[in-house]
Amino acid sequence: MALMQIAEPGESTAPHQHRLAVGIDLGTTNSLVATVKSGAAEVLLNHDSQPLLPSVVRYLKDQTVVGAEAKAAQAIDPQNTIVSVKRFMGRGIADVAKYGALPYKFIDAPGMVKIETTAGVKSPVDVSADILRVLRIQAEEALAGELVGAVITVPAYFDDAQRQATKDAANIAGINVLRLLNEPTAAAIAYGLDNESKGTFAVFDLGGGTFDISILKLTKGVFEVLATNGDSSLGGDDFDQAIGAHWRKQLGLASADHGDTRRLLMKAREVKEMLTTQVNAESTLKLSYGQEFKLRLSQDEFWAMTQALVQRSLQPVKKALRDAKLGVADIDGIVMVGGATRMLHVQRAVTEFFGKPTLNNLDPDKVVALGAAIQANALAGNRTGEDLLLLDVIPLSLGLETMGGLAEKVIPRNSTIPIARAQEFTTYKDGQTAMAIHVVQGERELVKDCRSLAKFELRGIPPMVAGAARIQVTFQVDADGLLSVAARETVSGVSTQIEVKPSYGLSDNEIAEMLKASFSHAKDDADARVLSEEKVDAVRLIEAVQAAIKRDGDTLLDTAERAEILAAIAALTPMIETADARTIKAQVAELSRTTENFAARRMDRSVADALKGKRVEDMQSL
Repeated sequence: MALMQIAEPGESTAPHQHRLAVGIDLGTTNSLVATVKSGAAEVLLNHDSQPLLPSVVRYLKDQTVVGAEAKAAQAIDPQNTIVSVKRFMGRGIADVAKYGALPYKFIDAPGMVKIETTAGVKSPVDVSADILRVLRIQAEEALAGELVGAVITVPAYFDDAQRQATKDAANIAGINVLRLLNEPTAAAIAYGLDNESKGTFAVFDLGGGTFDISILKLTKGVFEVLATNGDSSLGGDDFDQAIGAHWRKQLGLASADHGDTRRLLMKAREVKEMLTTQVNAESTLKLSYGQEFKLRLSQDEFWAMTQALVQRSLQPVKKALRDAKLGVADIDGIVMVGGATRMLHVQRAVTEFFGKPTLNNLDPDKVVALGAAIQANALAGNRTGEDLLLLDVIPLSLGLETMGGLAEKVIPRNSTIPIARAQEFTTYKDGQTAMAIHVVQGERELVKDCRSLAKFELRGIPPMVAGAARIQVTFQVDADGLLSVAARETVSGVSTQIEVKPSYGLSDNEIAEMLKASFSHAKDDADARVLSEEKVDAVRLIEAVQAAIKRDGDTLLDTAERAEILAAIAALTPMIETADARTIKAQVAELSRTTENFAARRMDRSVADALKGKRVEDMQSL
């Protein structure tokens, strides 16, 4: 007889329970939340029955307003209405200053810039948390239950600080983060599973504030990111700014009123959106002091004034293809993501570049959230019949500072995550009992040209001669793209570790510039590395020779030999700071030649000391 498992309606037992999980696209301009219902991903509507929640927060003394109502107030209360907060995540005061005139009262706080509002001082994490809290409540009301967690998407080019800030905001909002997922990868999941696509795809993601390009290889259920690139300060906001600057110049507008600036940019966005379906667009701008202006713009004018921005988006595309070792002919499809890809000249430029039409059958505003929802559903343990495997990558190399200010790469950029990689280092001086470990990010050969992520110390190393200690440093990047570093001295077992949480993220263009500089300065960097290595060799040789003279010079050197060696040291010492690598190398060779006989005598003495008191028979038994 078969047994039937019985449960009350709505109270099915755990093995059959569908765990409530969502995907959240926390965007610069708009945010949204999606989930999987009956095996299909769908976007959840907000209280206004709209899929998109404007990423705008207005702070009043006794109330926080999020979404469309806050967006409508940005011109009347610009200092307390925060827009495009995603651009401030993980940023310092020097970074946000590069965005131009903003209406906010910024505070230069340790770790991350903060904003003074009527409701008190707010960090970008606080503002993002308020947006995420509304999305969480919206999802729990729509699904009639508490969420087990969410997958939250981030730009592929977000660094450690920006990712950690996003995760912190979610925690404050009461959300259990199942995974931070790169936005282009989320979009690929939505396309790959919706269309059962196979092949190599380019995901062109132009949002409100950031641009990413990812090259992915898709097979059934497997999403492998081959390369990623982007521009962390290029987005739809920049096109709005271009229109606003054009009108200011055309109309002779000189108003510095923050409210008028917001009104102008709101009209710029309105007209920009009109030009996706119209050849000409117009609107009316009424300034705070009552004057009205008729605003007009044609498609041709808009395309001409923003052509440089469109071309700027294609440069990372070329680099990503080069990193993936692919040409445009190897790309089977181009997925367009982000509301800014609706601009016709952006679509045309991408189509012309790849020589094939783009994929637009999924809403570019929704596709990221839909992909995140599919991944959240899988991570929550809900069986869908699809095995999903993500193979994402890190955007920039991770490494350590070594002697001479050199950057030693431990994990190269575009390495698949999660990943752990170890490398051995050693001590520089005799008796060294501690080591300072400096973690850096970037593609250049010298530390000064890379981004500093964290510094920590390994103490308690047993005193040994230089080079005898073995310090194993392990880098581990998790599936969220967050880094931790551990150091261990293998002889004594002394160890330490750190979760890398840098004080704030990379500044505008800094990540893109790192990659650009790594190519344009390749020869200079190589020369600088060789020079630094020669300097390190010179310093080590001088210190070793001086220590040997101090110990054995009186008994193993005559006056003439000592004078010759000291003269060679005196000749080499000033060269370390002034000469080129070839000259330093030649003088190092000269010092080595001068000390050959001295070194041989010291070796003979060491052997004699070691054999002292031993019989021939003892030696034969060894």
